[in-house]
Amino acid sequence: MTQLRNRMIEDMQVRNFSINTQKSYTYQIAQFARYFKKSPEVLSRDDIRTYQVYLTNEKKLTPQSVGIAVSAMRFLYTVTLQRDWNIEDIIPAPRVPKTLPVVLSPEEAVRFLSSIGNLKHRTVLTTCYAAGLRISEAVSLKPAHIDSQRMVIRVEQGKCQKDRYVMLSERLLETLRHWWRIAKPKEWLFPGKIPGQHITRFAVGDTCREAQKRSGLSKPVTPHSLRHAFACHLLESGTDLRTIQLLMGHRSLSTTSRYLRIATSKVCSTKSPLDLLPHPLPPPQPTPAPEHF
Repeated sequence: MTQLRNRMIEDMQVRNFSINTQKSYTYQIAQFARYFKKSPEVLSRDDIRTYQVYLTNEKKLTPQSVGIAVSAMRFLYTVTLQRDWNIEDIIPAPRVPKTLPVVLSPEEAVRFLSSIGNLKHRTVLTTCYAAGLRISEAVSLKPAHIDSQRMVIRVEQGKCQKDRYVMLSERLLETLRHWWRIAKPKEWLFPGKIPGQHITRFAVGDTCREAQKRSGLSKPVTPHSLRHAFACHLLESGTDLRTIQLLMGHRSLSTTSRYLRIATSKVCSTKSPLDLLPHPLPPPQPTPAPEHF
């Protein structure tokens, strides 16, 4: 490990960055250095610009992916290397298009979950839908996190390293108890192939793609799709936005409010102004042609 890499990791550790963020940032900087075959410490502003153009035009990465590389480089140069730069000008962040997620209907959610043959993976994804969990939160659950007395699930250190409680539905409790009786998990609720580790989110993601094909659904389905469906279906059933925000673990209510734009009960129940127009009068009768001698 180089001295610069070690320093950057220490800078992230003292700021209590999550392990995933540390791994992501160090990977991005390693790719950056490998492209020029030089230490980032000796690279110039023009080199940074060249690399961003390469990511966008040659690698054709999405704005979201380029944004991760930008965040890593900004941290390296402003925090670890302490460059006195106008960072917005030197390392600009790409504008990310605001898109709406594709949401499964309740019937499609049932169809998808029924297409998963592996019991462990089906239980993980059912938990994502029933409690609105991120896949990283679902695979990290421990048996002690399931509180059947209070009917809640404790989510420890979710995104932004925040703990929260979500509801434990009776049907999900039955599903989890069925899994418990068969697997007898100990440390992790969903153990992986490697002893002492939980199942990986990538393994569940592979199962998701296979189940989507098997189900015959035309919509793309990922583990995060089930989280979107959770929020949208709650909103359509009358749950208020603030409650959904707390259940989802969103920092801002504006993040949760985007589901207002895709909830059919909100969008489709609004009358179009066309329906409010008065019924049109019958068309005027044509003027008879004048008579000629």
